[in-house]
Amino acid sequence: MPRFAANLSMMYAEHDFLDRFAAAAADGFQGVEYLFPYDHDASELRTRLDDHGLRQVLFNAPPGDWAAGERGMASIPGREAEFHSSFGQALEYAAGLGSSRIHVMAGLVPSTDDARGRERRLDVYEGNLAWAAGQAAHAGVDVLIEPINPRDMPGYLLSRQQEAHEIVERIGAPNLKVQLDLYHCQVVEGDLTTTLRRDLPTGRVGHLQVAGVPDRHEPDTGELNVSYLFSVIDELGYDGWIGCEYRPRAGTSEGLGWLTAWQGVSA
Repeated sequence: MPRFAANLSMMYAEHDFLDRFAAAAADGFQGVEYLFPYDHDASELRTRLDDHGLRQVLFNAPPGDWAAGERGMASIPGREAEFHSSFGQALEYAAGLGSSRIHVMAGLVPSTDDARGRERRLDVYEGNLAWAAGQAAHAGVDVLIEPINPRDMPGYLLSRQQEAHEIVERIGAPNLKVQLDLYHCQVVEGDLTTTLRRDLPTGRVGHLQVAGVPDRHEPDTGELNVSYLFSVIDELGYDGWIGCEYRPRAGTSEGLGWLTAWQGVSA
């Protein structure tokens, strides 16, 4: 049965960040993920994890200047050294937190780039991913790449599942995998059941995420039949984590009826 991880960047926003670990554990979560850990010492975060019996499932490598609008630098020509240094920092945090997955954000393609410019960025991206996967392999860490929908993140380099899988196949590193966010995939492509049945058996999907479509609230709001999708995931033998990367409509705990209902069905 899939395991669900609370995304502490979006969920439990009614609490200070460091207090969200206790809140997630109190609601029965056994794993957590979030965007970035770098505002806190790894030892401080590890204490929160250990105190509440939680596993660190996933976090992102440094994305560049997030406040200025950067959404990753792995595909930006001329910033390879900066990416290498920042990924080294991510590996240090992974070791400290006991996380075996790091998501590497690709970055944005400027509207001024032509097809040739985009190809150049893809070349840089693949070179950086191959290097990162090699570094991460020594630490037993998987490197993840995620297609993100252009409505939420206009200009992001990667938006379709096939693109991500082709990159993973070309590089050929066993610890380079795809992060399949069902929310982003539904917005861009739809046909989620076919996607799951096609891609999960390949072993190239290293992590799943879920949110309601179109408003990114609880998974049972909007157009997705998440109970059905979870049963498909279960049927396919996926035993990894599903990150709950959504913005609760009201209090986080009050909106967890979807999880209680699924746990009752799957018990």
